[in-house]
Amino acid sequence: MSMNSMLETAVQQWPENLFLVREGITYSAFMEMVKARAVTLMEHGIGVGDTVGVLSHNIPQFPLTLFAIWYIGARALMLDTNLTPFEYDNMAKVAGCKYVCAETSFFYKTDVFKFIEITAKDGNPNPMLRPYEFKDDDIATLSFTSGSTGNPKVVPLTHYNLTECANSLEDMSEYFGSGDVMYGFLPLYHIFGFSIGILATVHFGAGIVLQPTVNPKYILDDFKKFRPHVIPAVPRLWELFRNKIMDTLKAQKKWRIVEFILRNRERISDMGLGFFVRKVQEPILDIFGGRVRLLIAGGAATKPEVETFYESLGLAFIQGYGLTETVGPICISKPNKKRMAFSVGAPTTNNECEIRDKDENGVGVLWLRGHQVFGGYMNNDDANKECFDDKGFFNTGDMMYMDKNGELHFAGRKKQIIVLDSGKNVYPDELEALFLDIPGVKNVAVFEHKVKGKTVAYGVFSVDADMTMEKLADAVAEANKKVASYKWVTHFAMTTDDLPMTSTQKIKHHIVRKNLIDGKYPIRHE
Repeated sequence: MSMNSMLETAVQQWPENLFLVREGITYSAFMEMVKARAVTLMEHGIGVGDTVGVLSHNIPQFPLTLFAIWYIGARALMLDTNLTPFEYDNMAKVAGCKYVCAETSFFYKTDVFKFIEITAKDGNPNPMLRPYEFKDDDIATLSFTSGSTGNPKVVPLTHYNLTECANSLEDMSEYFGSGDVMYGFLPLYHIFGFSIGILATVHFGAGIVLQPTVNPKYILDDFKKFRPHVIPAVPRLWELFRNKIMDTLKAQKKWRIVEFILRNRERISDMGLGFFVRKVQEPILDIFGGRVRLLIAGGAATKPEVETFYESLGLAFIQGYGLTETVGPICISKPNKKRMAFSVGAPTTNNECEIRDKDENGVGVLWLRGHQVFGGYMNNDDANKECFDDKGFFNTGDMMYMDKNGELHFAGRKKQIIVLDSGKNVYPDELEALFLDIPGVKNVAVFEHKVKGKTVAYGVFSVDADMTMEKLADAVAEANKKVASYKWVTHFAMTTDDLPMTSTQKIKHHIVRKNLIDGKYPIRHE
């Protein structure tokens, strides 16, 4: 099965179901639009096997262009809207991308590829054109998963990977189905937004309300107007929504009684007083449109108290775990199952896991194998040898333990990936490579650290004796401009000492961070 056949199946089964809800576009109408856009792409000279970049916010032309790319047998390069021209050029070179479909606001002068206006109107579809017939192992998408400069890792996901992810999301069928409405403000270029917003939606014959901004006013207006059944978001947003609701109720002097009723809702209902519980729940649920039944969190860990709050409103709350290498959610928690504290659930259908190198508490490294696991990084044999074993298991680098119910609990990261409060990933090796080009910098360690309660990418620089903090700060600020602003290192320390290294000359990031906490690097820029 391919993405082409998946869309065709949806059109055959649910031709009159809305796919693009805001625009009122049905599945059958969307297919005609895809055919027309496919003609446009072919007129630009794009053909079978070509790589086409997609650089856009969440607008209808994003999924339209994706499916048109696949329709003619090409592959899509998913581009983050927060990057710089320097990064886009580098990514296009690495991926062999000669065309990028983008909103005009992203256009810039480049000799690496040709821009195509993604919002331009298409002509008429060619009635003789048929969708390209992919093989299972043909590449559907390319995504960069370790930064966009230096020597990045590129993840090719096949049509088999994508369609199997869609099939595995059948595990959510109790809460999501044909004709339902998904809210889509998670960026579609990111694997979380893509897997839930496109794969799950098309698989179930549901519709999506695309929202290109994260402006709370627009989002709340959309909730009232379109009344979604399913809302996915990063944990930080669920926490912000919860805190805003609590603050409003506290200002109205209502929180204490609301909290009491929600906490004791089962006992109150058993006493025949369920209307009190509903009276408390309904005004809060109305904020989300009144029809929501499923909330999905992913991209980072959700605080247990946040999950508990939404469950007390009678909502199903699913926590997903996954990586770009696994097409996103390869583990999903089950709301209807009594869980031991907070968990990310267990592997979805046709996927399996092992926890290896466990410590005395059962915490070890999570390895995954299954239909959703990619086949290896593009043109990177060394990385593939490190992360795959001879049984086909992939080393996630994440630390987990499994409870007696077979559910996984996140315990930390073995890899040096920095996960910001927003859920965005920052890759230290990419930033370290940039900073090593600064004259006078001998070495640098970038790692995850807390500054005033906020997770940041923190740097410790080993410098020559004549380096000053002023000179270093100016040089770091200039280097930061080469990457997206969310990756910037604005908090750092400086030392003339060498940084602790392993026998293979790799920085011991955990020792550097401990030294920072212990005050061994007193010259700081914060």
